[in-house]
Amino acid sequence: MHRKENNSAFEVICMRNVLEYLEKSARAFPNKIAVEDEHGACTFQELQADCMRVGSALAGKVKQGAPVAVFMDKGIPALCAFWGIVYAGGFYVLLNPDLPPARLRQIQEVLQADYILADRQHSAAAQEIFSTASVLQVETLRRSPIREEALERVRHDGIDTDPLYAIFTSGSTGVPKGVVVSHRSVLEFIDTFTTLFEIGENDIIGNQAPFDFDVSVKDIYAALRTGAKLSIIPKRLFSRPGDLLDWLCDHRITVMIWAVSALCLISTFHGLDYRRPTAVRKILFSGEVMPIRHLQIWMEHLPETQFVNLYGPTEITCNCTYHILERGNSYRTGIPIGRAFPNKAVFLLDAEGARISEPGLEGEICVRGTALALGYYNAPEQTEAAFVRNPLNRHYPERIYRTGDLGKYTASGDLMFCGRRDFQIKHMGHRIELEEVERAVSNLPGVERCCCVFDEEKQKLYGFYIGEPDRKTLHKQLRTQLPAYMVPGALIRCTVFPLTKNGKVDRKRLLEGRRSNEQSAAEKTA
Repeated sequence: MHRKENNSAFEVICMRNVLEYLEKSARAFPNKIAVEDEHGACTFQELQADCMRVGSALAGKVKQGAPVAVFMDKGIPALCAFWGIVYAGGFYVLLNPDLPPARLRQIQEVLQADYILADRQHSAAAQEIFSTASVLQVETLRRSPIREEALERVRHDGIDTDPLYAIFTSGSTGVPKGVVVSHRSVLEFIDTFTTLFEIGENDIIGNQAPFDFDVSVKDIYAALRTGAKLSIIPKRLFSRPGDLLDWLCDHRITVMIWAVSALCLISTFHGLDYRRPTAVRKILFSGEVMPIRHLQIWMEHLPETQFVNLYGPTEITCNCTYHILERGNSYRTGIPIGRAFPNKAVFLLDAEGARISEPGLEGEICVRGTALALGYYNAPEQTEAAFVRNPLNRHYPERIYRTGDLGKYTASGDLMFCGRRDFQIKHMGHRIELEEVERAVSNLPGVERCCCVFDEEKQKLYGFYIGEPDRKTLHKQLRTQLPAYMVPGALIRCTVFPLTKNGKVDRKRLLEGRRSNEQSAAEKTA
């Protein structure tokens, strides 16, 4: 918020558009490097100018509040496309070129975007996949003249609850869901996030997440707000731990806001024994439950670094709770997801919609506050099912988001994540939380990680693990710790786990691979 004196009175001006972050940093740090990727770098002043050129080319074409798709890999051109779209009054949706064409067409069927922005590398593919939309090359748009009056007219008509971006996630109906997030939600969260974790202009933020994954929102806008440098790490390095560590060290990364699996990639292959990124002062992780052994490896190698566990689904704008790790705490019962961020209410509801406050009782994690997404794009029924009226407030309409995640309070008031409702299975007449089995396997000597998958068709529980013990040894040990019905019927040792594009363990591929192996074995036997 800024105050401007006017005839001895104060006019209060609140930020209502994320472009104000860009413009403020361009004024404060015009010649400072704003973003670097594997192809080059640009200053804040250069970044703003390029975004304004893209916006000027699109202004008048893009309708206010309309979606514009961006079809390219993450990098500086993608950011220019994002904020050029915003300058023109639209909202951006990154369509990852790594997705299968059929999936991309599904998303476009929901989105119905009139324009697709692509770089030269992906322009031909975009024209083939999105045949009903107009494909524009971002290289051409970045050479357009700046039309300040046109951009000012667009800005004048905008408000802070206009959509900023949409991120598509999987949908239970088989159709992708587009989570639409407003400027106000991002402004509110990023202001809090950067203040709470003391991210500033001298930081260098190492971006791991794809731009169609909301972890990247924290990287992008934390840098934009504070004047920090955003270092976009090439995605290919996340299969080469040594080269990845070289980037972290050589680029002097100070802040890592990463998915758990990306951190585990380094610790699994003992990368920190090769080289330590000693400039890193904060590591904030999310997306999955962090295995204790991997956390300990990171904390032992970086004794001065602060580690933070973040929790929150895309629908509540990045995160709603956090827990700062305490050195010396073994976290044998798990790492808490902690307490709510300022100005976010996080609470538990039981199946009847009553509030749960007593420690140890499980309930669904629910969230209310400014940071809630606007809803799912072109999906009113799914929006109404997830963004519901607060059952605790009967006096006026108030929306909350039901996450589908289960949690419980500790005696100290911290929240613990207890798994997904849809990760709760019924096997041999018993209800089982897969996370409980995974934790039991992961705690066994010599096991690095574990992922459990339930095959509904065969009613069989599989435990995939990375580690040294053989499966017979693990079975024997598990039978001493878990009821028989919770011990996986098959334990499969893996070298690595397949990952989704967002850096999470790809449970579907694990199960499909197992089915394929069993089918091949059956055919050979026959």
